[in-house]
Amino acid sequence: MNEMIVTSLLIVSLFLLLGSGVWIGLTLAGVAWIGMEVFSSRPAGDAMAITIWGSASSWTLTALPLFVWMGEILFRTKLSESMFRGLAPWVNALPGRLLHTNILGSTIFAAVSGSSAATCATIGKMSIPELTKRGYPPDKIVGSLGGASTLGLLIPPSIIMIVYGVAAEVSIAKLFVAGVLPGLMLAALFSGYLMIWALLHPDKVPLSDTRMSFTEKLRESRHLIPVILLIGGVIGTIYAGIATATEAAAVGVVGALILSAAQGSLNWVTFRDSLLGATRLYCMIALILAGAAFLTLSMGYIGLPRHLAEFVTSLGLSPGVLLLALALFYIVLGCFLDGISMIVLTMGVILPTVTAAGIDLIWFGVFVVIVVEMAQITPPVGFNLFVLQGMTKREITWIARVCMPYFLLMVAAVMMLWWFPQIVTWLPSRM
Repeated sequence: MNEMIVTSLLIVSLFLLLGSGVWIGLTLAGVAWIGMEVFSSRPAGDAMAITIWGSASSWTLTALPLFVWMGEILFRTKLSESMFRGLAPWVNALPGRLLHTNILGSTIFAAVSGSSAATCATIGKMSIPELTKRGYPPDKIVGSLGGASTLGLLIPPSIIMIVYGVAAEVSIAKLFVAGVLPGLMLAALFSGYLMIWALLHPDKVPLSDTRMSFTEKLRESRHLIPVILLIGGVIGTIYAGIATATEAAAVGVVGALILSAAQGSLNWVTFRDSLLGATRLYCMIALILAGAAFLTLSMGYIGLPRHLAEFVTSLGLSPGVLLLALALFYIVLGCFLDGISMIVLTMGVILPTVTAAGIDLIWFGVFVVIVVEMAQITPPVGFNLFVLQGMTKREITWIARVCMPYFLLMVAAVMMLWWFPQIVTWLPSRM
């Protein structure tokens, strides 16, 4: 009963502070301070200073600002235009035609971005005007972009995987590699859905406006070479064991700068803007992580994670039922918080329970990332919905509705991963 009262007070404090507009990082730290000051004997100020400094100075986290910077550099290059030119000739023969550029473009850009919002904004700037001009249905343009852009969280390098890896104390390199096959599987499901829709509604798909020979298609594909080389440099060095995630992030930044210079888009303004954009985004993330680390410590002193783990264990839930409950929990939580906040806020409580259930933490990391992906396109606070609304000026309810099929496909993907966990675990086991 005492634990229930303490938990209720902390949850009420959390939502009061969030509802009043206080930054998430400061809210987490404030709730942690309240919990430690009121319900434990350790001095809160001393614990807060040590914990926040330890969180901010973590060597593992150095990969995070580097990947953010790499994405910011590429966001300001001609990469999206080049990708469209390279992809368009090959997808024209598929049912659905150029709609697949949203899927393939998001899949490729996810491998050099690490952020679903950056993927959504970059591919959207390229595809929405082009596909609208060619007469493709607006609901399929926006829906396929909203669904596919969530791959920025799953396909490495993924910012949220770095956050999970630090929280769960598992290999970030193995997490990155574990996300490759599920990411490609999701991309295939999205494209398969578009093909089925196009075959059922052939009158809604515009006719191809160009005919290219195989040689001409190959010639256009040269525009994909720079981004493929960059992906190979980042993921290949990790998989081969040549570089850690942090070192691969540095390789990615150097590669992005070289790519930007080769395209003629690297100048002082783009360099400065990319560096400032990455700094702003990382400072926001670092503040959330620091507040969450302090909250985790505070809950540990109060004993909440242990009591919650004991409570869940006493229920005797099977691993499958436990994962179903966690999936529903994260989907609901995603209606109010962004993905990184969800991970850092809950891992301290959830991980002991997951470990006690015998669930592999690498597999669980991919599971959590896909569930967080779902939350990116669920109202009222699905972040990708806001990005799409800013680009299309449509109602948020309309955008959520056209993205719903992709939400259901992600539910199907989670079920497939449960039935066939080797989709996640095979590649990491081969490292």
